[in-house]
Amino acid sequence: MILPLFLMFAAQAGPIDTDGARFDRCAALVRTDPAAALAEATRWSVGGGTWLPRQCAGLAYAAQAKFDDAARSFENAAAAARTAQDDHAARLFAQAGNAWLAAGDAAKARAALDSALVQGTLTGLQLGEARLDHARALVAAGEPDIARRDIDLALQSAPEDPLAWLLSATLARRMGDPKRAATDIAEALKRSPDDASVQLEAGNIAALAGNAARAQEAWAEAARIAPTTPVGRSAKAALAQFATAPAPATTPARPATETR
Repeated sequence: MILPLFLMFAAQAGPIDTDGARFDRCAALVRTDPAAALAEATRWSVGGGTWLPRQCAGLAYAAQAKFDDAARSFENAAAAARTAQDDHAARLFAQAGNAWLAAGDAAKARAALDSALVQGTLTGLQLGEARLDHARALVAAGEPDIARRDIDLALQSAPEDPLAWLLSATLARRMGDPKRAATDIAEALKRSPDDASVQLEAGNIAALAGNAARAQEAWAEAARIAPTTPVGRSAKAALAQFATAPAPATTPARPATETR
């Protein structure tokens, strides 16, 4: 299953200084008791901690779905790391951008991700994930052409990430490029066939290609994998068109309602 980008960044956010062990304990506490982790981060920060307690606070807020607070904590941590000329600043700005996306503020996400990318210190998967989030912010701002460039660069940095292929396929479909959409969703399916979002998009792309049988198969799989989620409900709604009236095989299926 595809991990949320935010969780992937959190997993990569290990510090390298004398407070590393304390950060590790705080981050571990986030997974079991985020409120207690936030209290620990606050005590640590008041006691003169570096950027690390602010990062832990961001993780704790995110674990409680308080994404605005998480984003601000990550931005504060990033500013402190940048002042200290620590290379973790870029990673922290990227975490802030991801949190702003989760909070629904694409403009602030784009600004934070611009700050992350301009540092020039992200590489590999971290760079790929930051570019993907930047692309998501651009799509939200109505700039799909620039977003396409970011996704293509992300695929170079993180070619094994199924989410990169999923987002690429979705953008290609929206931009009227069915061949690219079909190619990229096939790559996403290779890497994460058990993800409902991938199956939902596979159904949408098949529907637009006129393959109603394949669309029905993919949507049924999405509904089976995640029946109570927004993705699963969208898949069920798309499947309803087959249940209400037996359509001729030549009748094209309608794509599912967008969930992103």
